[in-house]
Amino acid sequence: MNGRRTKIYEGKAKTLYEGPEPGTVIVHFKDDATAFNAEKKAVIEGKGVLNQRISEYLFTKLNELGLPTHFIRSLNMREQLVREVEIIPLEVIVRNVAAGSLTKRLGLDEGTVLPRSIIEFCYKNDALGDPMVSEEHITAFGWATPMELDDIMHMSIRINDFLTGLFLGIGIKLVDFKIEFGRLFENDMMRIVLADEISPDSCRLWDMKTNQKLDKDVFRRDLGNLVDAYQEVARRLGIIQVNETPERSRPKLVKTD
Repeated sequence: MNGRRTKIYEGKAKTLYEGPEPGTVIVHFKDDATAFNAEKKAVIEGKGVLNQRISEYLFTKLNELGLPTHFIRSLNMREQLVREVEIIPLEVIVRNVAAGSLTKRLGLDEGTVLPRSIIEFCYKNDALGDPMVSEEHITAFGWATPMELDDIMHMSIRINDFLTGLFLGIGIKLVDFKIEFGRLFENDMMRIVLADEISPDSCRLWDMKTNQKLDKDVFRRDLGNLVDAYQEVARRLGIIQVNETPERSRPKLVKTD
């Protein structure tokens, strides 16, 4: 089937194809896992299915709340139909608890609760390692206008409030997450919408009682079986049943130069 499609773009974890109607795109979630700017790679069967189902669930909830997203519907276990948007070249990182690069930059202990939620921006550029940038950089280089930045920050806060409460209700601490936004053009109108995905690939999720990692840090740090961690998130959200297990094999390591 994929051979008959027109591929638009292939990234680390997803492949985009032209959609069945103008202004639509099909997103195919791959089983590839990468970390440290793709220095560490593996193929983990079942990962793409879980990411798609979790992202579908969260985007559907956000749509119901009236928060605009590119998501239309799932096509199957691994694919989504979304609206075509012009991606803003920024990664928006919302932090509630100190983890990852923040601990190294500021000398904080992992797990330190931040005084308030912090929003950070990174310029999407793999060759440069997605460097952190300020609002001044963003507006000076024309990546987003001041008004668009206001919309992005407002929506990011709303998303964080919703996700924090949702995960708290199932015993999971939302440590931080990365999201992306795009410009959706409809006739003569343009609006900023949430794009990409929200999944354990793009969030740090810790068990409230044990601080067990239920996200991609399992892969980054070799903490166990990544699919088992993602399945636990899906089970708690009620997306899959307790005895439901996507077919998968052992991770296949990919050598890099």
